[in-house]
Amino acid sequence: MKVVAFNSSPNRGKGNTQLILQPFIDGMKEAGAEVELFYVMDLNIKPCQGEYNCWFKTPGKCIHNDDMADILPKFHKSDILVFATPLYVDGMSGPMKNFFDRMIASGTPEIVIRDGRCRHEGVEGHRDRKIVLVSNCGFWEIENFDPLVVHMKAIAENFNAEFSGALLRPHGAAMKPMMKMGFKMDGVFDACREAGKELIVSGRISDNLLREISKVIIPKEMYVAAANEQIAKIKS
Repeated sequence: MKVVAFNSSPNRGKGNTQLILQPFIDGMKEAGAEVELFYVMDLNIKPCQGEYNCWFKTPGKCIHNDDMADILPKFHKSDILVFATPLYVDGMSGPMKNFFDRMIASGTPEIVIRDGRCRHEGVEGHRDRKIVLVSNCGFWEIENFDPLVVHMKAIAENFNAEFSGALLRPHGAAMKPMMKMGFKMDGVFDACREAGKELIVSGRISDNLLREISKVIIPKEMYVAAANEQIAKIKS
């Protein structure tokens, strides 16, 4: 089972998004998966120019000679794709969106009707593939992830892949300070690890595990007060 994961946080492996992503990856590895992780900020990926050379002049090959040339073959061979991003303005981070824009080279220009919708097919044809979202949010409510989840489900449909769930961590900015104060996050991290194992073994992630990952770890009023206190310190 080949898994390719992308973390688009500007903090790479030191951010709150990685706190959720890493045990998920560990669980998949423990279940026997081969996992390759990329930090999107470390990749040289230029913006799409919209000239469609990758469709008509040099099929599958972009005019940009950058790291996407190495990433696309890994994408084609993957069984599971994991996309991790902090929540930015109700959506994914800019580097992640830029990455998806460049994925146009993995498709063909011809339009097909699939499940009643116009789509583009992948250059490698149909492949059973799963997509998982991992995201962290600074706001307290889980509803803040709704637009991002809708977007990621649409991307999965465009890739003709199965959307296999979202590991969502609202008020994620509280995790590190609470851990420094001695609060245990083991339940959240253990659920992430079990979610990784479950995905590889059974092909799905249970709703119970996803709820455990997203559970309330601090009351809303307390979180807002602590966040504003920290902001006041920074401003002073």
